[in-house]
Amino acid sequence: MWIYEKRLEYPVNIKKTDARAAKIIITQYGGPDGELGASMRYLSQRYSMPDRNTAGLLTDIGTEELAHFEMIAAMVRQLTRDLTIEQIKAQGFADYFVDHTSGIYTASSSGIPWTAAYYQSKGDPLTDLSENMAAEQKARTTYDNILRLVDDPDITDPIKFLREREIVHYQRFGEAMRNVQDLLPSNNYYFKNLSFDR
Repeated sequence: MWIYEKRLEYPVNIKKTDARAAKIIITQYGGPDGELGASMRYLSQRYSMPDRNTAGLLTDIGTEELAHFEMIAAMVRQLTRDLTIEQIKAQGFADYFVDHTSGIYTASSSGIPWTAAYYQSKGDPLTDLSENMAAEQKARTTYDNILRLVDDPDITDPIKFLREREIVHYQRFGEAMRNVQDLLPSNNYYFKNLSFDR
């Protein structure tokens, strides 16, 4: 199903270690609005879509989210490689270091481990697409917050790329929503269900 290219979707080449930045950025690896949850959401929801185009879109975006997951891992690794114990203490990374050393672990910036509860798959195309549009906006907001807190161009350039992709995904899910609505009959249960509505 997938072909893996051994290169990142966007280059990550961070020259300076910065454990504070790593602690912030890791939330997009394993936090509530991060790339892992997005990927799992879309790759799970694709099976209940009413047409191949929408299912294909979810597969494409879910796969791209895995590439973003990989980019975030590369960023965190480059930000934490070769840290001294003094840097770990001074940069607020000791709590993470005690549990994971400098290994990459799926957790939020506050240290909460990733959970499947972060994503939803309802089996209702319009509900799932609405969920996806909201998820992309939450991820965009998280990237906005990261950009407010970090100013190293080696970090902000890939973060800006990821933020732009969230906007594109939001737009694509909006298009998919309109297409799915057009596929449904006018008296469909998304608008009115005679079993429940009068």
